[in-house]
Amino acid sequence: MAEPKLTAREKAQVAGYVARMCKRGIAGEHVYQGDLERKVERVIDGARKREERTARNQK
Repeated sequence: MAEPKLTAREKAQVAGYVARMCKRGIAGEHVYQGDLERKVERVIDGARKREERTARNQK
């Protein structure tokens, strides 16, 4: 599935989560990062739903 086009806010959120994942990665390889990965997926899923909704409304 193609990645949705992210808004500026969504890009900033994902960048913040990735930065936090990097910071945790520096702490050690056995540090749990699943919570941040789920947050990134939630942002991307929201962007997909938004694109579907706008495509449906433009018809």
